[in-house]
Amino acid sequence: MSDGAGSRTGVAGALGLSVTSSVAIVICNKYLISTLGFFFATTLTSWHLMVTFFTLYVAQRLHFFEPKPIDARTVISFGLLNGISIGLLNLCLGFNSVGFYQMTKLAIIPFTVVLETIFLNKKFSQTIKASLMVLLLGVGIASVTDLQLNLLGSIIAVLTIAATCVGQILTNQIQRRLKVSSTQLLYQSSPYQSAVLLVTGPFVDKLLTKRDVFAFSYTTQVVAFILLSCSIAVCVNFSTFLVIGTTSPVTYQVLGHLKTCLVLSFGYIILKDPFSARNVVGILIAIFGMGLYSYYSVIESRKKTEAASSLPVAAQMSENDSAPLLGAKISPRTENKGEETFDYMPRTAKSAFTGR
Repeated sequence: MSDGAGSRTGVAGALGLSVTSSVAIVICNKYLISTLGFFFATTLTSWHLMVTFFTLYVAQRLHFFEPKPIDARTVISFGLLNGISIGLLNLCLGFNSVGFYQMTKLAIIPFTVVLETIFLNKKFSQTIKASLMVLLLGVGIASVTDLQLNLLGSIIAVLTIAATCVGQILTNQIQRRLKVSSTQLLYQSSPYQSAVLLVTGPFVDKLLTKRDVFAFSYTTQVVAFILLSCSIAVCVNFSTFLVIGTTSPVTYQVLGHLKTCLVLSFGYIILKDPFSARNVVGILIAIFGMGLYSYYSVIESRKKTEAASSLPVAAQMSENDSAPLLGAKISPRTENKGEETFDYMPRTAKSAFTGR
């Protein structure tokens, strides 16, 4: 098998794992919340990340992968940002209508395109942009119902979009620039993501549900489904980092909307959720948009590969190392320790971590 075929197989496997695990965890969590009454989504997410870390810790102790040290400032900032973005997503759903929440998720793709265009000089062709618009139109028709606006909810939505976009872009950039795998990055950052949500989760959940996670009655069935949810979450978290690292943040968001369509479909088939002609039309349009995006992405990828193969090796290295958002290098302070670090981070990137 050639390197190109092996790479395509790896990407296809990552996409398949992401879709399968994500749909499975949505169905599991929906039963946990709707049937068993466990409404503490933020706290549950913190447990997901904690179980993910301990699973990866055991895996590296068994030599399934080799951990790679990353500069503490980089990994802590990245972990905290991703933890905050997860908390903001839950707050966004709590302070907005379901329709406005879906619109917020739809806005992540165009904002990611804008950020990558401005800060990474990434070019998106007109055909790619058009296919994304078709996709967003379809998902909007299928999933967006009521649109109720309020000031606090709108502010949280804007913060959610910003944190999610920057977090996913950095997931891709850190893996590419520091030459770390998705497993290595997830292993290093998951403790900090989990810590943020472990501390804030009970307060966020109590604010949103008026219930106390510590006063909940944990029956055997509830504990069993929590353990099942945490087990599936290991695959979800791993595949998320893998997909973003091997493809792009935009592709990951496109995949996310495919999951939305599948969840709507499975909800109708398995859980007997109400389903209308509008849902069907929206899903069909979204699938058509995904097909267009995949088709044009493959064509453009082949063109770039052919163009790169015709360049001298030095020119290819220069082209691969020239992203302006984050400059990765080994600092003198950590050179002997083997830690990878971002010594230069422009103000625009720092603001994602500091809020300034």
